[in-house]
Amino acid sequence: MNTIEETIEVAVPVRTAYNQWTQFKSFPRFMSAVKRVEQIKPAITHWVIRYGPVRCAFQAEIVHQRPDSSVVWRCLQRRPSHWGEVSFRPTAPDRTQVTVRIESTPGKVASLLTNASSRLTRRVVQRELGHFKEFIEGLGQESGAWRGSIHNGHVQPTEPEPPRSRVARWPVG
Repeated sequence: MNTIEETIEVAVPVRTAYNQWTQFKSFPRFMSAVKRVEQIKPAITHWVIRYGPVRCAFQAEIVHQRPDSSVVWRCLQRRPSHWGEVSFRPTAPDRTQVTVRIESTPGKVASLLTNASSRLTRRVVQRELGHFKEFIEGLGQESGAWRGSIHNGHVQPTEPEPPRSRVARWPVG
């Protein structure tokens, strides 16, 4: 198993950084290796990634998601497989530390190239985090937001439902 962890500080509040990160469909706008992201269900995404001659398509399940804190996912294919987490920590009212951690299990052929692929993945993650920083700082605000929570792959409502009134609705007239 290979583990990669990279951190960057962005000059926006934690809410802004988190809100933009949850806009998966916008990733191709600032991440050069991400070619397409489709939101299949609230907790399932389909990714197409290409770096040089290497092309990879996979589905990922968001296992845990806490607003302004973290997003944890796992790849749904068996080999090669990975899981990851991105966490958000305020360092000042207008600054956020974004940390990406990815653990991968290479396929049979890729296991022969583990060290080389680990170094390549680390460089790609560093570069893409730099692109995220440029993008979000250039905008100064998020382009959208999803404020729901996910626990063990189950989507939690963004706000609890208000209690229903026991009083019958009276006609207005």
